[in-house]
Amino acid sequence: MDSKQNISSEDVSLPPYEQHGDPFESKLSKEADIVAGFYLLVIGIMSTLGNGYVLYMSTQRKKKLRPAEIMTVNLAVCDLGISVLGKPFSIIAFFSHRWIFGWSACRWYGWAGFFFGIGSLITMTAVSLDRYFKICYLSYGTWLKRCHAFICLGIIWSYATFWATIPFAGLGNYAPEPFGTSCTLDWWLAQGSVAGQAFIMNILFFCLLFPTAVIMFSYIKIIAKVKSSTKEVAHYDTRIQKTHVLEMKLTKVAMLICAGFLIAWIPYAVVSVWSAFGRPNSVPIKVSVIPTLLAKSAAMYNPVIYQVIDCKSACCRPCPLKPLQKKTSLKRSQPYTISADNNSEVINETQLDSEETL
Repeated sequence: MDSKQNISSEDVSLPPYEQHGDPFESKLSKEADIVAGFYLLVIGIMSTLGNGYVLYMSTQRKKKLRPAEIMTVNLAVCDLGISVLGKPFSIIAFFSHRWIFGWSACRWYGWAGFFFGIGSLITMTAVSLDRYFKICYLSYGTWLKRCHAFICLGIIWSYATFWATIPFAGLGNYAPEPFGTSCTLDWWLAQGSVAGQAFIMNILFFCLLFPTAVIMFSYIKIIAKVKSSTKEVAHYDTRIQKTHVLEMKLTKVAMLICAGFLIAWIPYAVVSVWSAFGRPNSVPIKVSVIPTLLAKSAAMYNPVIYQVIDCKSACCRPCPLKPLQKKTSLKRSQPYTISADNNSEVINETQLDSEETL
């Protein structure tokens, strides 16, 4: 009797992928796997077409992309990357009722998902800071150039590469999900050692909590700034008011993109943290698959947001660029209108920037 209890307690302490013999065998019913497979197939097709369209339209004017647009393109690259390089593996696995690609492909799939996920989140962090400085410190927009945006892209990709590759250095690992037909970061290392706990806590802070805090801070400050300046903007002429509305529309798009990403990923993060630091096997396998599928849908949201909001981004509307360029060049030949009121100076600078972008 005691020996049986010891065996069962040892089994509970093992990671989920080592408790049931074959780590890649599906723990769901065949019907559930088929439904999940069709769901991911639809998500993958919509994400590939939507983000591919954004990239295609942006290539039509790649030499004229402004810094904010470059960051949007980078976000589409991240979303398209996970759709093309990751989703086919999980779709085939769900339809096959098991992960059929072995450990090497499992680690590759986990790396790709984590790499592009970090890339998306850090890109949105950079976008939120850009919006924050643009709305709250408008003089920032006068010195930001394309070269600064490309430097920022280098930092984003280096950051994502560093954190996604660390597990291969022996500090972590990628392993099958509890349900067997997908792979992710090995969150269960935190159950086994202090080193595993330190690794997971660093991942949580630098790849989730810190970027999310920066995003929330940026948009809270933007909302406060907008509320304090609404009455002042109402006193200006119609042209300036329209420019202010367009700038706010771009900010709303960025806010919706961040909100969609966080809504998709936070449930998965909560379940993963609970698996890492909570009681072993306290999350049922059938429950753990739901946040995973929700997180995999994040790559589809951004093109939908672009179309629904209709933000008139130059990435998606390249045709009117020629007449707008003439108008912009004429305006650039005129000095900024600087009045005694600081808000007048700020909005006139924004006007030049917004008209060029939109």
